[in-house]
Amino acid sequence: MEALTGHMEHLARERASLNRRINAVEHTLSMRREGRKPRMDVMLEGFNDRYETEVVERWGRGAFDASNQWSHGKSIQQQKEWKARAEALLARWRVIQEEGDEPDSAAAQDHAAAHMEWFREIPGTPTHAGDTAKSVDMVRGLATQYESNPDFHVVFGTAEAARFAANALRLHVGDSGKPE
Repeated sequence: MEALTGHMEHLARERASLNRRINAVEHTLSMRREGRKPRMDVMLEGFNDRYETEVVERWGRGAFDASNQWSHGKSIQQQKEWKARAEALLARWRVIQEEGDEPDSAAAQDHAAAHMEWFREIPGTPTHAGDTAKSVDMVRGLATQYESNPDFHVVFGTAEAARFAANALRLHVGDSGKPE
């Protein structure tokens, strides 16, 4: 009974998430048909939800809600600027890696520091809260994702760049540079 109840609650959350995404796409289509720009906050509604379960499990409901409200609270221009900064941050890892630097090089470690500052800007993250121990755990978890998830390989430009960033970030937080 307990397992079925938990499963039912999970399915209900998935249904709610899917409904938000459907509404966002319907809004976007409607606005485009009218020749108008869709509202960015409505367009993005529900699309951060694909990370909801993982974030809630790792860092709690408050972390997800704070981050989600922060991202949806941005104007269209602010969202575009944030996206451009994030893309540039990730693309820079590939440049550093392709220039032949090692994860422990000054260039890589300077960029790891910039990456950590970028994390600090996001409400709900341990880095934003100043929780050092949880920040290290977060970086370890993200580093593993950077290496193993093909979606991250795409955003970093190559699997090698994602692996390089993962190792440099691990070193930056005092880890061995290798997954556990």
